[in-house]
Amino acid sequence: MIGWRRIVQTVGEKIGQKGMTYSQGMAAQITAAAAIGMASISGLPVSTTHVLSSAVAGTMLANRSGLQSGTVKTIALAWVLTLPVTIALSAGLFWLGTFIFVN
Repeated sequence: MIGWRRIVQTVGEKIGQKGMTYSQGMAAQITAAAAIGMASISGLPVSTTHVLSSAVAGTMLANRSGLQSGTVKTIALAWVLTLPVTIALSAGLFWLGTFIFVN
């Protein structure tokens, strides 16, 4: 299973209340690929998981298929926690590297 079929059968079933159509899967994949491509060209960091889940949620909203509230809460929590956890992890690794290599 590849591409939009994987999106339809795995990610779409977790986010939406109704089944996802193949055209929704293709639209989500194209949207995610475009966003990731633009981030790559501009040199900005991007989370492919966040981009894809947002694209799938967007197609569900556009089709009025409904979203599962538990999954949406989990996605929102991941968006909120990703930045602070990344900052703390990178600061900790920097401190550890400085301690090991400078001393």
